[in-house]
Amino acid sequence: MEDEAVDLASVIRIAEGAGRRILEVYRGEADIELEHKADDSPLTLADRRAHDYIEAQLNALTPELPVLSEESNLLPYAERREWTRYWLVDPLDGTKEFISRNGEFTVNIALIENGVAILGVVHVPVSGVTYSGLCDEAVTGSNSAGAWKSEGSISQEITVAAVGQRQLKVVASRRHKGERLESLLSAIAAGQGLDEVVSIGSSLKMCLVAEGKADLYPRLAPTCEWDTAAAQAIVVAAGGELVDLNFEPLRYNQKESLLNPEFVVFGDSLFAWRELFESVK
Repeated sequence: MEDEAVDLASVIRIAEGAGRRILEVYRGEADIELEHKADDSPLTLADRRAHDYIEAQLNALTPELPVLSEESNLLPYAERREWTRYWLVDPLDGTKEFISRNGEFTVNIALIENGVAILGVVHVPVSGVTYSGLCDEAVTGSNSAGAWKSEGSISQEITVAAVGQRQLKVVASRRHKGERLESLLSAIAAGQGLDEVVSIGSSLKMCLVAEGKADLYPRLAPTCEWDTAAAQAIVVAAGGELVDLNFEPLRYNQKESLLNPEFVVFGDSLFAWRELFESVK
């Protein structure tokens, strides 16, 4: 890593602090006040409070690093492309789940270096669970590579699950499905076999792959870079991969648009995932 190492525990504390501010709104008795941004996506008081807190805390932790958040003013690429290292944040991933009060929303903080997500923290405010990961490139100082799941004072290292000959467990978006996803699921069922499909919101889907509770998460619908970066670092640190449909790892801040290509998250790298996806390109 360039410059001084970032302490993972400090980033976890920032994510958890943002989660507490989100819960103050979530558990309030009043109806959740809702606005809409220019792209018609929803925005709440909780989004704004989490953004303000995370931005201030990261600026204090690493004043030399820019912070790009979903709720930031988007800078032109001509300026952003000069960044070799920066924070990429989704203060409240799953705003629609937050509004529905189903608990399936997260706080996402990633450290990006030369286009690669090398550190990630995903905090789940309602359950208090925090997922974190450090990739090999992030090994400096007291940090060591790996992925972890923490709840309170209990923390355990997590890894992806081996597939072997068993049927696959798939996670899918609660709100974004379609014919191509159904075709892929049919191909899985006819080939390896399909054990179950779980629909859930936010970056929790990728974290389930990282901890071995799911084998595959295909995303054949639009996302933005802040939706994936933190969880990608965790998945990779746990032994999995997040790749586009050409099986190239997602990289960040490489173009003007912050939209991701369609992608797939999988655990067991020894399984023949590419063959499954040839039918849905």
